[in-house]
Amino acid sequence: MTVRNDWTRDEIQALYEQPFLDLVFKAQQTHREHFDANTIQVSTLLSIKTGKCPEDCKYCSQSARYDSKLEAEKRIAVDKVIQEAKEALESGSSRFCMGAAWRNPHERDMPYVLEMVREVKALGLETCMTLGMLNQSQAERLQVAGLDYYNHNLDTSREYYPKVISTRTFDDRLDTLDHVRNAGMKVCSGGIVGLGENSHDRVGLLLELSTLPMHPESVPINMLVPIEGTPLADVEKLDVTEWIRTIAVARIIMPKSYIRLSAGRESMSDSDQALAFMAGANSLFSGEKLLTTPNAGEGRDKQLFNKLGLKAEKAKPSVAELTIDAMAS
Repeated sequence: MTVRNDWTRDEIQALYEQPFLDLVFKAQQTHREHFDANTIQVSTLLSIKTGKCPEDCKYCSQSARYDSKLEAEKRIAVDKVIQEAKEALESGSSRFCMGAAWRNPHERDMPYVLEMVREVKALGLETCMTLGMLNQSQAERLQVAGLDYYNHNLDTSREYYPKVISTRTFDDRLDTLDHVRNAGMKVCSGGIVGLGENSHDRVGLLLELSTLPMHPESVPINMLVPIEGTPLADVEKLDVTEWIRTIAVARIIMPKSYIRLSAGRESMSDSDQALAFMAGANSLFSGEKLLTTPNAGEGRDKQLFNKLGLKAEKAKPSVAELTIDAMAS
């Protein structure tokens, strides 16, 4: 299948509106052309600085503007992060993602995050960070330190975006993705469904992602987790089939990207998640929580993998292991 970056809204809308089973079947066919059908990339996400974010994202517990009862925490020590990364590696994760509740990292934060990237990378884990907006210099320094992926979600369609966030523009987000690409890093970018948007907006999000000059290597499709105290706390719950439709279309139009199950998975049944895998999802966050919201725990994930005959993608060997192997040979 040819990878395209010239999808039109009408084409994506037509895919989205297919009969559900036809859509899932096509997505699974596409998935098998590019990936092992029974292998899932497993990531662990750690909040390295929690709360008091100046942004006004209406879904987020970490915004300083809302009374979500979240207890803010200062950035955690590098050695604590490394210990968490080692535990993630032992539990089967191949990528370790670190997130900070910043609008953007200040220069005083850069030595801290760069050291963290170098240390986690040395363990043999893929590295990912989400720190807010980046300038070109920051992106380049992160790449030199060994950062593999940078996460910066578009969240929703360009049209619906102003109803969700006002403190940064949609184009601000695209600028950060450009900086990440120009620095030579891989892009992790997706969105959230269930924000009160309609199917036209879900198609709009997929259009923006699939017409980037290069598709994101990782595309998280989050289901909103309503947080008490935020403006979207009482939004009407989206039917899970709409989440799966979004996943299936993402798989078809971005066939070589990892499509990740992220927020909202803890409330999904095993059958919901199995259907998401059938629709082409092949990546997930494991562990008891994401940045601040609950997540399906590691034990439940192992049970699910065993039930479905899935296996976790293996982590690459660490620098130390490669050195030992080279000396032995």
